[in-house]
Amino acid sequence: MYTDIIRGESMIICGFTSIVFGMFRRHSHHLPMFRELHMIVDLSMDIFGSIICGYWCARIIQFTLTDLFSNTLTNVIICVSMVYMTFYIVEFFGMSGMVALITVGLNLDSLSFKPRMEFIITKFFKMFSSVFQDLIYTFFGIVIGCGEIKYFRFHTVSFMFILFATVNVVRLLTTVLVSPILMRSSYEYNWRWGVVIAWSGIKGVFSLLLAPDIHNLAEKKTKSPQMFILYLLVTSLMTMGINSYMMTHSARTLGLCAISLPRQMAMQNAIKHIQEIIQNTITLFKTEKILTNVNWTLVEEKTKIEYIIPSDTVQFSHVSHDEKEEESPTDEVLMEEARLHIAIIQMRSFEKQCNNGILGVEAARILIGAAKSYCPIQGKFMSIYDVSTYVRARSWLMKFKNMLTFLDYRTDKAPLILHGNNKFMIFVYRIVFSEEFEYTGHIITFIYIYPMIMHLWPMARELNVAGLILVNYYFVSLYVLESALKIIILKRKYFRQYWNTLEFIIVLTGIFDIFFIHLVRWRPDNLVLIQIVIIIGYFRIIRFIPLIKTIIPLLINIADVQIKKRLRLMYSITKGYVKSQEDAKFLIKQISSRESINQKLYEILETNQRDAVKELGLIEHEGRDVVIALKTRQAIRNVIAKALKNLTFLWSRGIIDKHEGVEMNKVLLAKIKALNNFPMAIPPPTPEKYLHNILWLENKDVLIEFFKERAKLAYFDYGDVICKEGEMPQGIYLIISGMAILHSSPPTFGIDSALRPDRESKTMFTEYCTSGDVIGELSCLLKRESECTAICETILQACFISLEDLYEGFDVFWPSLEYKIWLKLALSIAYQYFESSLIDEDLTFRKCAELNLAYVQTLSSYNEMIIDNETMKFVIVVYGSVIDTKREVPYLAPCILPKTCGQVQGTSDLSKLLVIQASEPVKNNNNAKVMVNTGVRMTKKEHNWKR
Repeated sequence: MYTDIIRGESMIICGFTSIVFGMFRRHSHHLPMFRELHMIVDLSMDIFGSIICGYWCARIIQFTLTDLFSNTLTNVIICVSMVYMTFYIVEFFGMSGMVALITVGLNLDSLSFKPRMEFIITKFFKMFSSVFQDLIYTFFGIVIGCGEIKYFRFHTVSFMFILFATVNVVRLLTTVLVSPILMRSSYEYNWRWGVVIAWSGIKGVFSLLLAPDIHNLAEKKTKSPQMFILYLLVTSLMTMGINSYMMTHSARTLGLCAISLPRQMAMQNAIKHIQEIIQNTITLFKTEKILTNVNWTLVEEKTKIEYIIPSDTVQFSHVSHDEKEEESPTDEVLMEEARLHIAIIQMRSFEKQCNNGILGVEAARILIGAAKSYCPIQGKFMSIYDVSTYVRARSWLMKFKNMLTFLDYRTDKAPLILHGNNKFMIFVYRIVFSEEFEYTGHIITFIYIYPMIMHLWPMARELNVAGLILVNYYFVSLYVLESALKIIILKRKYFRQYWNTLEFIIVLTGIFDIFFIHLVRWRPDNLVLIQIVIIIGYFRIIRFIPLIKTIIPLLINIADVQIKKRLRLMYSITKGYVKSQEDAKFLIKQISSRESINQKLYEILETNQRDAVKELGLIEHEGRDVVIALKTRQAIRNVIAKALKNLTFLWSRGIIDKHEGVEMNKVLLAKIKALNNFPMAIPPPTPEKYLHNILWLENKDVLIEFFKERAKLAYFDYGDVICKEGEMPQGIYLIISGMAILHSSPPTFGIDSALRPDRESKTMFTEYCTSGDVIGELSCLLKRESECTAICETILQACFISLEDLYEGFDVFWPSLEYKIWLKLALSIAYQYFESSLIDEDLTFRKCAELNLAYVQTLSSYNEMIIDNETMKFVIVVYGSVIDTKREVPYLAPCILPKTCGQVQGTSDLSKLLVIQASEPVKNNNNAKVMVNTGVRMTKKEHNWKR
């Protein structure tokens, strides 16, 4: 952060200096005529004009750099060219090129580039900047060397030291003056950091470039202009040598480089985690036959990590064993250190999601900016409510749209009731409710603009008094005719429309206007009447208010589009935040080794994630069509990204030729680029279509038609209870629209509470379910009491499949249907608890069902199963419990069986194991043979795992 402060100070000084020197440079020929007005105009042009130009230049650069079809060389050339073009074009128009470039830099960040492109461009600019600085110093050194030696005297050296000291004193005073602002912006800022910042020095190259202007702008020219350059050059070199040393020395002396004990503990914990990964890898390699003759002792010795913290950076370097407990940091200190790590993990997660296409650039930039702004606040964990400032903007847009809808003019046709054949009334009825009648009224109002301008212009009004009075008569008569025709047809309903009431008020003011004009003609000496006529004349402006009716539909459409954009952005922000919380939860044990800290972090992250999921449900309930379009777009993006990954793999292995790979890559990139024009909203599907979203139905027409005939639509109001904990299930609920909250005790996974002393906590678990989620699958499979209570948070519509219909489906489609529900639940539990271990596995339900990449094994209390580590990569207990028959070690769900476990036996009435195979087997479409040759010892009767 303090590096950013130093860079920000440099940026502000460069911008301010360039503005001041630019103003004096442009007015160097007429300084005596330089007044306050010139200064205000120049400052406005230099600040606002340069910022606008820099902003649009940044947008152009960003649009070019994010183009999927551009290459590295093109991006580098465009960056350099746009920087130079921006500077010189802005300077040509009399503005500050430096401020424009500063604006460009502030509007570009790591998210403005394609992945891995930022490093290349940054490296190029650093190299270019280094060469440029060397050329500047060399050039000015030659200029100084061409000067006359007689001007170099002893007092020149003393003046250099005085100038150097003066510069540093001024910097110190400046730092002292801005310290209150810095202390308020960051709780870690103190006088020590002020000393370090004061030693940061001057900007050598920038000062040298402006040095000739000191001589050129001076009224009295000196005989030795090269001395200005000499003083600046020497001061810059002294800054580079003395200030750089003093800056680092001061930081070390004042203890700012010392690594705190919590940071040391975090580093040691991370090193320990890496060492465990290395040890697990070595243990896995030892099982490979081809590596049996490897000297594993030497491998372990060479791969052992010993990270020694430098002694000058250790805060507590000498702590005895007796004093270790006293010197150990408190939970508050460790919690603060862990909070900073959580913030860093979240920002990295946002960047990764953006690079992978999961999160939009704007949403990622908002999330990263929010994380940086809340990071300096001590003890503050960023919640979704801290980054949901767009909710208030969305609320304002909704109110604005409601107001426009209220003002929208609709010509509701009134029924024409005639007692006889009145042709005049029929004629008037057709006129009033025709579009031509409305357009004619708007045209009349628009034409009146010119007479109104003449009426407000005193000179034109005096020359055309009679003509303006006649025109006023004409337009008032037209307004009277329009209102009279509407009143004839609408009668009392005429005043129910607010626009009609306004038109009637316009007619009354027009009549009063004409009446008082005639009174003034009769009594021209009455000043009161004259003032009344003048005031009423200004009220003629209200005749143009009905023109707003023509643009209200357009404003409603614009507001609707903006609301959808805000909803989509807020949904992306919330979804990205949920993902970052999940990533942080997986790394809690690597952040801190103290169990109390890990528990507090988990509770905070779980609460924040739950709030974010609730916000997701509310957003989806508010704009279903927008969320469906966003999810559909994201699904298309993920599928194409997967195809690109597979294409890269095939290309790298030589399976696809280079030319073919380039062409296919262009096709896929074009599809990704076409997503920019994807519809902003997609109408939600019908309730019947939602059956296709149930995974275990596999989108098969036979299964869908079977349940479609038996499924029913269920409607729930806010606060209704869908199912209650402890009650027998009635069936499963597929949520179509709305959101429900699930309250439950810790899941039992079919294990007696006496065997789980760690699960005796009465802490309630909370989860939110939205459109597409299914409630009650596990309790229906087991025919046991429900373990959760589902309450509607909004008005909810669900597709209900009763328990009888579900088990009828099990009988008709035996045994595949019940097995696939267990497979879906097993995969869900595995990813919920062991996602970090399964991150490299592509275990989609479809692949597991069709290709048998993973399958579910059933064990009862008297069945045994042999585990083959060569063919089984992971064996996960997802329900029930098992015991290692050799070591008699029990394993309770959910857990991953270790590699040392060779044979297990079920200890619960029903135990379910998810087996992930080590290699991809041959495609197997016969689901009844899923458990063949798995090493399960059971009789023929026991093999049948039907309920």
